[in-house]
Amino acid sequence: MYRKKVLTSLAAAATFSMLLSACANQAGPGTTESSGSSSKVNIPAISKVDVPAGAVKPAGDGKATCPATTTLAYAGAQTGPNAQLGVNIFNGIQLAIDQHNKSNPGCQVQFKKFDTEGDPNKATGPVTQLVSESDIVGVIGLPFSGESKATGNIFEQKGLVHITPSATNPTLTENGWTTFFRGLGNDAVQGPAAAKFLTGKLGAKKVYLVQDDSDYGIGLGTSTSAGLGSALAGTEKVTTGQKDFSAVISKIMNAKADAVFYAGYYAEGAPFDQQLVGKGFTGTFVAPDGVKDDQFIKQAGDASNNAYFTCPCLPGELIPDFASAYKDVSKGAEPGTYSIEGYDAATVLLSGIDAGKQSRADLLAWVKAYDKDGLSKHYKWDAKGELQAPTVYGYKVENGKIVPIGPIGE
Repeated sequence: MYRKKVLTSLAAAATFSMLLSACANQAGPGTTESSGSSSKVNIPAISKVDVPAGAVKPAGDGKATCPATTTLAYAGAQTGPNAQLGVNIFNGIQLAIDQHNKSNPGCQVQFKKFDTEGDPNKATGPVTQLVSESDIVGVIGLPFSGESKATGNIFEQKGLVHITPSATNPTLTENGWTTFFRGLGNDAVQGPAAAKFLTGKLGAKKVYLVQDDSDYGIGLGTSTSAGLGSALAGTEKVTTGQKDFSAVISKIMNAKADAVFYAGYYAEGAPFDQQLVGKGFTGTFVAPDGVKDDQFIKQAGDASNNAYFTCPCLPGELIPDFASAYKDVSKGAEPGTYSIEGYDAATVLLSGIDAGKQSRADLLAWVKAYDKDGLSKHYKWDAKGELQAPTVYGYKVENGKIVPIGPIGE
């Protein structure tokens, strides 16, 4: 999910431009772009991604049969401060189910949505209701790590398979759950990749790391700070719902950091970056998948021009057939962060239903043994529910939009 500029003195701009030019010379393929008071390493956007030739599609062979009550569910945010991340996912799911049902008149899979608001304290109620509905044989969700942690045991007790397209805290697969599967790389993969991206391609010498108080922010902050090593200029914590970041910004400015990494979500990330630039920060702002959304640009305004993002997610907007079809279920919006991961997760479950795996136990066994390509990656899970060799992508704000710049951390 995917960013104009704030003016300060020309003298400050010239000084910072020279500094970043030096960084850019170390950053390999990047060049330095300069405008107003800010300049940053310019890593060119990519315009296409490769899709596996044999990627499984939701339509299948069109011959599937199943009971009319067969249901898949989405559990996660539809409302709340970070709802757009959830909306991206269930739109992807909706597209997969629509394509499946159009091609399989004998198997019309139903789709139910359960809103958790992305809040761990509110998620247990909707999930308890969900697992009690026997027609639901598989679930895509939950999007966020905190709510996944709070509800994993509920799914486990009912033997209900669920694939998260976006929850990345590494400890989620350390709970002994047999029904939890992660459809992307975790933060033990993203954190080191983000650190390498900051100090390598972006040429940052001093990185100040700020994390929120969510399970996601804590896990990602820990793995990224470890990867930064001597480039770590300092760390600070903020809280969910925080609006004033002046104290944190003061520490960043005193540390003379040339980059900030923010581990959290866009609801706090946007005002943080806006205030950071407003206080005269002319460095680079880097944030992960929880911030990578058009809502970040809308809320941060012109300040968002300094932003890059890391995400263990493929840019679905660069797959023409998927991007075009997605607009049919999103009121014309392009695919967002984790749209294609939601689509692929639904496809895994739909292909199991088409193969006759139409009970909870059978569909769970199907996912455990799954070993096929999706549009975004190869899907094969280990015994804990983790994918093998996931890729982390980089993104940047360019002309008011989030655009992909290709794999990072390799």
